[in-house]
This record gives sequence, C-alpha cells and structure tokens, in this order.
Amino acid sequence: MRPFVTRPLLLSAVAWSALASSGLGGAAFAQTQTQPTTVDDVIVTATPFAVTQRATTIATDVLDEQKLAIAPATSLGDLVNGMPGIRSTDFAPGASRPVIRGLSGPRVQVLTNGLGQIDASSVSPDHAVATDPGEAHRIEIVRGPATLVYGGSAIGGVVNIIDDRIPETLPEGGIEGRVSTQYSSVDDGRGASGHATVGVGRFAFNVSGVTRKTDDYDIPSPARSQVLADSDGQPRGDGGKQPNSWSELNAWGVGGAYIADKGFVGLSYKSTESEYGTVAEPEVFINLEQERWDGRGEYRFDSGPFAKVRASYGHADYTHTEFEGPGEPGTVFNSDGWETRGELVQREQNGWNGAIGVQALERNFEAIGEEAFVPTVKIEEQGLYTVQRYDLGRYGFEGGLRYDRRTLTATPLGKTAEVEREFDNWSASAAAFLRPQAGLFLGLSLSRTERAPSEVELFADGVHIATAAYETGDVNLDTEKVTTLEGTIHYDRGRFTGDLHVYKSWYDSFIDERRTGADFTTDEGDVFPVYQFVQTDADFYGFEAEAAYALWQSGDRKLSLEGVADMVHADTDLGPAARIPPWSATTRLAWTSKLWDLAGEVRHVGEQDRLSEGELPTDSYTMVNVRGAIRPFQDRDITVFAEAHNLTDEEAREHTSFLKDIAPLAGRNLRVGVTYAF
Repeated sequence: MRPFVTRPLLLSAVAWSALASSGLGGAAFAQTQTQPTTVDDVIVTATPFAVTQRATTIATDVLDEQKLAIAPATSLGDLVNGMPGIRSTDFAPGASRPVIRGLSGPRVQVLTNGLGQIDASSVSPDHAVATDPGEAHRIEIVRGPATLVYGGSAIGGVVNIIDDRIPETLPEGGIEGRVSTQYSSVDDGRGASGHATVGVGRFAFNVSGVTRKTDDYDIPSPARSQVLADSDGQPRGDGGKQPNSWSELNAWGVGGAYIADKGFVGLSYKSTESEYGTVAEPEVFINLEQERWDGRGEYRFDSGPFAKVRASYGHADYTHTEFEGPGEPGTVFNSDGWETRGELVQREQNGWNGAIGVQALERNFEAIGEEAFVPTVKIEEQGLYTVQRYDLGRYGFEGGLRYDRRTLTATPLGKTAEVEREFDNWSASAAAFLRPQAGLFLGLSLSRTERAPSEVELFADGVHIATAAYETGDVNLDTEKVTTLEGTIHYDRGRFTGDLHVYKSWYDSFIDERRTGADFTTDEGDVFPVYQFVQTDADFYGFEAEAAYALWQSGDRKLSLEGVADMVHADTDLGPAARIPPWSATTRLAWTSKLWDLAGEVRHVGEQDRLSEGELPTDSYTMVNVRGAIRPFQDRDITVFAEAHNLTDEEAREHTSFLKDIAPLAGRNLRVGVTYAF
C-alpha cells in the first residue's frame, strides 16, 4: 500500500476510535458552532465549522425541511432548477441532475451527509442520483469551486442532501417527524414521504421512506422542436404526451444513534429502487437498485486546541440495468465502494475558526453489455485539507489548502494491457471580507482548483445512446485547472435583503467533448457522430442575484416583492462551450403569514444561440406560476398546499438537456398536497 494511502485511512481510523472510546453524544452539528444568528441560517456544507449564510464568501442556497415538505415530488435536478445559477440536465423525470454555473456531470458533486453517492449518476445524463429529495431533511447547494473540503470533483459546485437517518439529538417530547403526500395532474403523479425519530433513553431511532409514481407527462406542443424539424426536414408529429417519460421510485431506511453529553455515534441502512423511461428511446427503461450503509459520529472535547472530532463512513452497492423491452435486460452498470472522512475542528479563539481533515474513497465501476462504452475501472482517492477563518467582526480573512491523489486503473476497451493513471492535485483558496456597516457584507475570494479527469473522459470508447454519439476518451488527459475570482455582497437591512455574486473563471486544460467530423456506423446501420474528449483553455464568467423588498409588514404578515436573476457566459479556444444555459430572471409577489401563504411568479429564460458544434439553438420561454399554502389548525402543524405551474401551457425547452429537441418541459400542471409535522 502506498504510504500516502495509509495516512488518511489511519487518521480516519483514529477519529473513529476517539468517538468509540470517549463517552459520546450530542447536539446537532449546526447547533454547536460559534454564535450563528439562527440554526436554519447556518451552512454546514461550505466549511467544517459552519458559517451563517450571510457571512460566507461562498455562494450558497438552502432548501430547509419546511420548503421540502411542500416541494414537488421529483428528481434532484428538477427540484433545484431555477435557483440562482442552477439548472437541470432535464434527462427524463427519473434522472435529472443539477447543472451549476453551466457545469455538470463529474464537475458537480452530489453528496449524502457530506459523502459521495457511490452511484453512476456522473457517468451519463440518463443515470439517476441514488438519493431522492424526498429523503432529505435539508438540501444545501454551494456554487463554484471554492469548496476545498470536497476536492477537485467539486470544481463546479456541491449539492449536499442531508437526512436525519442517524439522529444527532434526542427528539423533543420523545418523538418527532413529518409525513407528506401530494398529487400532480400533468403526469397523474402520486407521491408520499415520511420520517419519524423516537427517543428511548440515550438512544434515538429513525425510520423513513419515500414513494412516487408518475405516468407519461402532458406536453403543450409536439415532442420534436420546430428547430429540429427545420434542420432535418422531418415533421414534428403530434403533441399530447411525452413518450416513455414515466417513473417510479421506492426508498426506505432505518437508523439509530447513541447520544450522550459530549457526542453521538450511529449507524443507518437505506434501500433504493427506481424504474423510469429513458425518453431518448421509445421502449427502453432503466432499473436502479442501491443498498447503502452509513456510520457517523462526533465527540466534543472539554478543553485543548480542538473543539471536536468527527468521522463518517459510507458503503454502497449499486446496480443500474437498462432494459430494451419487457424482460430484456441490456447494458448493466455496477458501482460499489466506500468513502470515509475524518475531521478535527479547532476551538474558536478570538474569532479564529478552522479545521483539518482527511478523506479517502475506493470505488469499483463496471459496465457489462453491448452498449458498455466505458471499461471496468477502479478509482481510489485520498485527500488532506485544512480550512481557516479569522473573523474580527468588522473584517476578516479565509483560506484553505488541499492535496489529493486520485488513481484510476482500467483495461481500455479492445486492449489487453492494464492502464493506471495517477494524479496529484493541489487546490487553494483565499478570501477577505468587510462589514462596513450593519447589514452589509462584502467579500472577495480567489481560488485555484485542480480536478483529475473522470473515468469517462479517460476511457470512453463506444456508442453512448443517451447522448446519441460515439464517445472517445483520451487516456493521456492531464489535470484540469481553474482559477476563479469572485465578489460577494450580502445586504440585510430594513425592508431590503439581497445577495449578489459576480465571478470569472480561467480554465487551463479544460476537458471538452468535441465533434471530430467523422461518423460511426453500427452493424444495424445506425449512424452516430464521433466525439472526442480534448483539452483546451476556457473562460467562464457570470453572476447570480437575489433580492427581496417588504412592501408592507405588520406582525407575522408580510407582502414582499422578490427577484432572482443569473447569467453565465462560456468560451473555449475551440469556440463556445456546449449546453451553457441562457440568462434567466424571475419576479415574484409573495404574501406570508401564520395562517396562509400565497405567491405568484413570472419566470423568463432567454434564448441560447451561442452554440457548440452540433448544437441547435433554443428559444426563450416565459412561465407563470402560482402557489399557496394554508395551515387551518392552530394546535397541529398541518399544511395544505397547492401549485399551478406553467399556467399558460408554454412550450419550454432547457438548453442544458441532451433531449431538449425531442422532449419539452411539462405543460400546465395542478399540484395539491398535505403535510403533517409532529
């Protein structure tokens, strides 16, 4: 075993040993940090010691439990689509993944409680994320590459799905939880989710589950776009339903923890099974299965330089089977492995916070079948990092440093010799911030992040049906590097609140997939354009803005005018980058009160005509949405909610989607539901 491999595993083992031998227990992580303004305002994903959302130089967004309880029962990418700087791959209702600042796939880390999914969702856009938003207690999104805690694979950002399966506190009153159910008209969708935590002495036990089922969804136009019809001279066909867009998911889990005065330690198990139509092909559907075990713990010290030590471990077995028709299994993708993390969080001293950590993972990826375009790959990674923050009140500084070693081992398709690629990557960040007056936060950050190529970028060699292309990797690709300068403004004073992030990223050895000009013809006579992964320089720049103004307020009643806007521009030395989302702007009028909430919004997404080779332009669209919720009983937390989405039945297509020209977004939809918290 390599010496560097040994050190992270040893340090992680030491962290677990400390937890197991030290009289465990405790409060939730967010509740043990240094003076947050509110618990809900603390972001645990951005840094190990947590910082309030309006005091971080990193761009963040949060979906808390109250928002998730009335959110649509849908895939992760579709749920977060429309938040600042975030879109969806929109690849079938069962499989959409987040796109952050124009980046997706291996550049966006999707986590469960801070650990990787150990699935195959980053391999292909038709592969679903193995954790459903219905399981979440909270979802945190970090935009941009400044998340050193998670390494180069988070070069685009992080989406962290946080659940309560391993309780960190004893429930108030001995039991607490939530159940929710809903129905949507556009796809005859039925969904339900729930979780409950029960306290027994020093132990807390959790049970949770989520289920949803949808039929093919209604579309306001023919599935084929007018742009595609004009390009290939074929008719658009009929509208009505989007073929093969159904989905079904069932997931359940159990967990428990021992909780004492100074920490906790716990274990959980989760089972996920999902089936969904691919949309890309009329009869093909996918079955996804994953079993996952997680352990997590924390111990808080009474004195010394460190406030706490914590560790987490996850192991999963994942299988993704593509069926050509009923009972006809085709290509199978298997992914099994583990990931562990250990952290020592420094004790706060006169505004100084910090943490050091280690991370290690091992994952075995295997593709079997005629459409296996990537060989069997073993992936190993070890990382060491530290992040520090010095907050002097009126001003302060942040910084971090990380070293990663990532090893990918495979026998390329059609070859007999094994290839091993090893990458040693360094990432660093520095930031300064200023509070010139109450309610105003100004930040400026500079980061340098390095990412090792993914297994697809290195070893792909075959027809990839999901992207309708023959994809060719390059085993000689180098590390991808990005330098990002970002300015941040948080404002919260009087009736007005706002956030603005402006950034510019310079990529060195940006890994881009480009058309070669050649075509590949299968034995059946199907023709696919050949694409090659190459490296070039690239520049990305853009902004994200959020603002809200209280037009009228009295007690718990408030009428607000809200707005969100974002834009990203991306160029490479070979031309515009592919599937970059156009600008968008949303205006919302919202009423909130103790009894009921009501909001109406208009969202406009611009056209995209800055195209990579092989792309078609995408028209702009405007959607009108209305939503409301009422809490009819004062003594019970029951919420009845409803939403009318796409009221004008607008034809809309996401430029970030490989399927945009054969699958528009859903038409007019009425969604109703009820949630009960106890």
